[in-house]
Amino acid sequence: MIANDFWTSDSCHIAVNPHRVEESHGLSEWAAEQGMRALCFFQTSGSEGAPKWVALPKLALLISAQAVNDHFDVIEADRWLIALPLHHVGGFSILARAHLSGSSFVQDTTRWQPQTFVVLCHHEEISLVSLVPTQVHDLVRDQITCPPSLRAAIIGGGALLPELAERAAALGWPIYQSYGMTEAASQIATQPYVADGTSRLAVLPLWQTRVDELSRLILSGSALAKGYASMNAAGHWSWQPIGAELVTRDIVQLSDQDTQRFIQILGRESGYVKILGELIHLAPLQARLEVMSVQRGLASPPVILSLPDARRENRLVLAATDTVSAALLEPFNAVTEPLCQMTEAILVPHIPRTSLGKIDHPALQRLFIN
Repeated sequence: MIANDFWTSDSCHIAVNPHRVEESHGLSEWAAEQGMRALCFFQTSGSEGAPKWVALPKLALLISAQAVNDHFDVIEADRWLIALPLHHVGGFSILARAHLSGSSFVQDTTRWQPQTFVVLCHHEEISLVSLVPTQVHDLVRDQITCPPSLRAAIIGGGALLPELAERAAALGWPIYQSYGMTEAASQIATQPYVADGTSRLAVLPLWQTRVDELSRLILSGSALAKGYASMNAAGHWSWQPIGAELVTRDIVQLSDQDTQRFIQILGRESGYVKILGELIHLAPLQARLEVMSVQRGLASPPVILSLPDARRENRLVLAATDTVSAALLEPFNAVTEPLCQMTEAILVPHIPRTSLGKIDHPALQRLFIN
């Protein structure tokens, strides 16, 4: 796992994806040559192009962990289950939370299987876990009820559909949606742990938030990453500092109630395409499609994909893995404005996803190009 003196050591840690080891070649040596100390390097998800390595100070991970521990009242008696890869900050951050709280943890090293996961929760009397929406979908699909020992299932890595959250709650799962990013050492905002009837996400107190003229979130705080390391085509590493503030690509709305700041995620700047000169936001269209998938009990929701079009600039298609999913084309178009309708359903062998369950859009695009 990690050494006993990890959190006090000046050594750097490279969170290597075992399936992409070559992408970290030379990073450790380069960091040492630059005199970098006590940094943890995590790759971004790669969902929007070439991955970068985010450099997080170990102190930033601990600061973030303390904020999450405070939010969820984590104590020594708690028991975490790590069901996410340790080469992603969502999984690795649990080590920091356990270290500070004195709580114990169990790592599930097997390939994700919802039934196996629940058996492990029962056997180990797990009280806290972090999951991604894909895992919640699988639990709901298989109608798996929540183990009695679990008091919080923190959902990150993507937006959780309200309909899916409601179905999970009906099965007893204590769902708490969170919003974060690698550059923030995990969570930025999370649903309040004390139930207050709101679905809004409360910004954790370590973060300062504002928006620019495009409503993009601008983030600053003591757990912010120092910068990015990236390797060029010639195999040379370079450094891009972040500075005191990070201008994200997330479109948000901020609001305040008493002393608490809340955030609502409206979309992502890159999640737009132009069709016949009009800017189309793909996120709400994909959300609508996923709601229809949940309502019909589909095992794997299809994906809306934008493809180049000589006349329209872009056109939307339905990428599906089977004919049942492909059949959503007609009912989706029936309730969607003409400009946002999909032109056809195309069968693909699989929907590529990252290890966190996010749709790997570049890989999906390549299925159509190759």
